[in-house]
Amino acid sequence: MVESSPGAHMRAELLSQPETWARAADMRAEQRRLPAHGARVAVVGCGTSWFIAQSYAALRESAGLGETDAFAASEAFVDRGYDAIVALTRSGTTTEVLELTERVTGRVPVIGVIGDQASPLVDLVDEAVLLPFADERSVVQTRFATTALALFRASLGEDLTGAIADAAAVLAEKPDAGLAAAEQYTFLGRGWTIGLAHEAALKLRESSQSWTESYPSMDYRHGPIAIAAPGRITWQFGVAPEGLAEQVRASGGRFVQHDVDPMADLARLHHVALERALQAGLDPDQPRGLTRSVILSA
Repeated sequence: MVESSPGAHMRAELLSQPETWARAADMRAEQRRLPAHGARVAVVGCGTSWFIAQSYAALRESAGLGETDAFAASEAFVDRGYDAIVALTRSGTTTEVLELTERVTGRVPVIGVIGDQASPLVDLVDEAVLLPFADERSVVQTRFATTALALFRASLGEDLTGAIADAAAVLAEKPDAGLAAAEQYTFLGRGWTIGLAHEAALKLRESSQSWTESYPSMDYRHGPIAIAAPGRITWQFGVAPEGLAEQVRASGGRFVQHDVDPMADLARLHHVALERALQAGLDPDQPRGLTRSVILSA
């Protein structure tokens, strides 16, 4: 058996994102299994899936399609009269998601959005939306998370043609060496891109053991901007608040903002995270202290 080189799975998976987003955008029948317009919905997940849940919840509610809350599965307040729960999980084996689903069985319909079609969650949920083509071998998630978000965005009526084109262009570029060489990173977002900011910070932590933080853009000036300095990056997903870029630059820090769909900008960050990990001699396919799924013993 020939072993793959460090990060080989992550590289192949992150580069495939334009293709997997397009597939998800075309899954009209599966999109109709998601909660109907007007339903009160809780979206749950762990780690990356929780952050994608935040983005979906913000998009759905801001579009006027129904009250939508996002929870970490371990801390979910689901006994609030929700019409449905959406459980997002790549593996379908995460302990907290399985336990929550079992707890509400027969009381609240659960729709699972799942990468592994052989997982135990498939048989527990009321409806299963399967994304096996976006499942991954790398421990560090890239395409499953963004493909799920592509599915959610398409289900809300968004046209993802521009996002897919942006991602293809971004991923065809050689990563900016300066973006992979910073001492520290802070990621910012507004509305639905707050979840992307949290996910970007997690990606760099997982893959390259980097010092990262993430905040809502408007909250950054309430303290966190104090660490902006030369050699450090403040990366905005989407439109920045007026004056923020200038304040970061005045501190000597580098302000980063790209005129592309924010989900495509997250794909750019995936590429940066891979390069930073490899430069540090790390393998993001097998990051320190992490496994593909968190399965807790009884």
